[in-house]
Order: sequence, then structure tokens, then C-alpha cells
Amino acid sequence: MIKRRSTIAQMFLASLAALTLNAAFAQPSEKYPTRPVRLIVPYAPGGATDITARQLAAKMTEVWGEQVIVDNRAGASGNIALELAARATPDGYTLFVGNVSTNAINETTFVKTLPIKPSRDLTGVTNLIELPHLWVVSPTVPVSSLKDLVQYVKKSGARLNYGSAGVGAYPHLDAVKFLKIAGIEMTHVPYKGGAGQMIPGIIGNEVQFMFINMASSLPHIRTGRIKPLAITTLQRHPELPNVPTTAESGFPGVGTNAWNGLFAPAGIPKPLLKRIHADVVKVMESPAMKEQLSKVFMAVVVNKSPEEFQQFVLQEIKSWGKIVIENDIKVE
Repeated sequence: MIKRRSTIAQMFLASLAALTLNAAFAQPSEKYPTRPVRLIVPYAPGGATDITARQLAAKMTEVWGEQVIVDNRAGASGNIALELAARATPDGYTLFVGNVSTNAINETTFVKTLPIKPSRDLTGVTNLIELPHLWVVSPTVPVSSLKDLVQYVKKSGARLNYGSAGVGAYPHLDAVKFLKIAGIEMTHVPYKGGAGQMIPGIIGNEVQFMFINMASSLPHIRTGRIKPLAITTLQRHPELPNVPTTAESGFPGVGTNAWNGLFAPAGIPKPLLKRIHADVVKVMESPAMKEQLSKVFMAVVVNKSPEEFQQFVLQEIKSWGKIVIENDIKVE
């Protein structure tokens, strides 16, 4: 009986706190922000998610007149950052830049170990960008196409390593899908820091093959330290006119054009959520931001409302969950 009363009291206090937060932001004229905003990134510096976050932070600092600080929390396939963001106070002063791996795939791959549930404990604000991806190899591998790679592995019996941003991350799932279709095997080497650690891995020949975003890999492709085999775009990219699409390479539909999106802790007052959405969308759709992001080959893609983005994320969770289950992807 005492335990039941305690639970009821806790529920009452939680409801009171939520009402207080909503009341605080009930009026559109309420000042926000009045202090620095933390923008959590689930990977090490240097990857596409980090690039997106830093571009956004710089512009939002100008708009809000308060500093937006990027906080890189790499590790556990993004789950360290996910949990940190999910447990933060839903007052708008902690936001999270996630992607298809952290906010769609992890819900299935880590269902038994992740103490939070992304779709329940985080609220979508808006999608931010989409970006093309490449299948690449180390220059040490004597191939120039995906078909060459398949034949090389089959004929030579070479045991190559492939890198990813972690078990169950989309570069891992896309690679699993490719290897299954191609009928070859490689050893998976997950990197907890995303592209920021994957790139040194392939440059240093720790891994010889990977699926990675164009924004992070292009500078190293230009210097010859990474060799591209195929791109996920529907047509060849003007920056890489000699690199065929996956369809041209004989593997149509293999590879994801990933997205990065902005999230807030669940329970954030709706008026505040709408305000952040409006401010962020305005910044993302500005000509200056679109031009800046296009230089790193990112396309701005935003949502009309937080609800629209949330529905998109839920559909992504369902689609990727099916792939995880069909391929029996398990977190060790």
C-alpha cells in the first residue's frame, strides 16, 4: 500500500513538472533561449553527423544570440549519446542530432540492452539533410569496380576486412546486404566513432572495404588515399563522373542515402518544440545554409512539422527492423 502511494505521488510530481514546463512556454513571446544550448552528437568529430551539427550550431548561435555547443559523445553505436539525450531535461537546452542508425536501426538491434527507447524517449524536431554514399576500398585492393571486387575475393580467397560505424549501423547492414547478394565473405570491423574513425581505418589499411558518406570521404578520394567503386545516387555525381552508380555496377538498390535529423527529449512542451522547429527550418532552408552544405555534398531536407518527421522516423524503424531480423543481426 505504501509502495502504491509512493508510485502515485511520483506520477503526480512528474505530471506537475510537465505542466510547469508547458506553462513556461505557453506564450509565444516567452524568451528562448536565455543560456547556451547543448547539441549532442553520437560520433567523433569528422563524420557527416558531426559536420551537420557544427553547421547548424554555428547558424543557430547567430539566430538565437546564445551559444549552441556541439557535444561529441561517441561510443556504443551511438547509444551513449542517445541515452544522454533521452534522459536530459526536456526544456530545449539539450538537443540531439541523430541519424538512420541511432534513431531508426538501434531500436531493434539493441532492444534487449538499450535502457531507453528512441521512439518513445526522444521527439523528432525535423529532418535536416540527406547525403549520397559510396562503396570504397583501400588502394591496396587491386580492383576498380564492385564486380571486380567480388571476382577478386572469390578467385584469390582474400580475407578482407570491412569497416562500419558499429554493429547494426546502416553501413554495417548495407554491407551485410551487399556481401549476401555477392556471395562473398569479409570480416566486420566496427568503429565506435563513425566516419571520423572509419576513414583512418581504411587509410591505414586496417579495413579494405566500406560503405561511407561522400561528404567525409571525398577529400581522401581526391588525394588517392581511398578508392571509390560505386555511388548510391540515381545518376553519376558531377564531382565523381567516372564513378558508376550502384545500378550501373550491377547492384541496384544496394546502399542507403542516409539522413540526419534533429531530436529533443520527449516531454518537451509543444509550443517550445514548434518554436525550435520553425527556427531550425528557417535556418536550414536559407540560401546560405544550402550553399554551405552543398559544398560537402549534403542536400537540405526538412519537414513541415515535428509530427511529420516523427511519422517518417517510425516508418524507418519498421523498415530497418525487418532487415535486422531477416539478416539475424545480433549485438555481441
